[in-house]
Amino acid sequence: MKAVSVKELKEELRNRSQKELLELCLRLSVFKKENKELLTYLLFESYDETLYIESVKKEIDEQFLQINKKTYYLMKKSIRKILTNIKKFIRYSQKKETEVELLLYFCTKLKNITPSYKRSPRLINLYNGQLDLITKKISSLHEDLQYDFGIELKTLIN
Repeated sequence: MKAVSVKELKEELRNRSQKELLELCLRLSVFKKENKELLTYLLFESYDETLYIESVKKEIDEQFLQINKKTYYLMKKSIRKILTNIKKFIRYSQKKETEVELLLYFCTKLKNITPSYKRSPRLINLYNGQLDLITKKISSLHEDLQYDFGIELKTLIN
């Protein structure tokens, strides 16, 4: 089965009743964990972005505590998984400020991890890649936010 375009979906959803839309949303939430997480964000967490960011940071903290540090290979896999989860939470929010704040937090956690990420070339590249991404994202923000996030970014670079 081939999926139809977003435009066609939008038109079809306009023609449905409120009850049918509710049933469709609930049915969507059954199939994938990500659909349920997105609905949770949209219905319960999108009204308070600060609270959402704090809850994601707590989850990041928990994931960093569970990192397997036996080898750098296992460490890298765990850190990549954490970054993948962060990117998923960023997609839910779709706000640049949230993206920058979460990526800065990730880089801060990675910088402070023991054993140091600096002994692994792949982790160094991952860290530097995220700093480059943050730099690009900061340039598209409001001037006040650019300044605030810029200070935090400079501490990570030095």
